[in-house]
Amino acid sequence: MVKVISAVSALVFLSFAVVQINDPDPIFWITFYSAITIICFLGFLNKQNKKIVLVGMIASILVAAYYVPGFIEWLGQPDKSEIFGEMVYKKSYIEETREFLGSLIGLSALVYQYLKA
Repeated sequence: MVKVISAVSALVFLSFAVVQINDPDPIFWITFYSAITIICFLGFLNKQNKKIVLVGMIASILVAAYYVPGFIEWLGQPDKSEIFGEMVYKKSYIEETREFLGSLIGLSALVYQYLKA
C-alpha cells in the first residue's frame, strides 16, 4: 500500500507541475512540485533520503509561511468560492491562497514520505 500511495502522490504532483505553465510564476512552482514528485517517486522506489525529505518539508513550510497573509485575507472574505474561479489581479489573495494550500498539500505528502522513510 505504501508503494501505491507514493506512486499516486508522484503522479498527482507531476500533474500539479504540468498545470503550472500558465501560473504567474511558473518556474518556481514547476520546480517546487517537480521536487515533490521526485521525492515521492524515490519513496515508491524505497530510495528516499530522510535529509532530503526534511529539506523539502522545511521549504514547503517556508513557502506556506510566505503566503499566510493572503490566506488570512481570503479567510476574511465573504465569498470563499473565489479561489475556484479566475484570477482577479485586484484580489491577489486568491492566488496567494491557492499557493498556500498547494504548499500545504505538498507538505502533507512530504510528511508521509518522511514518516515512512
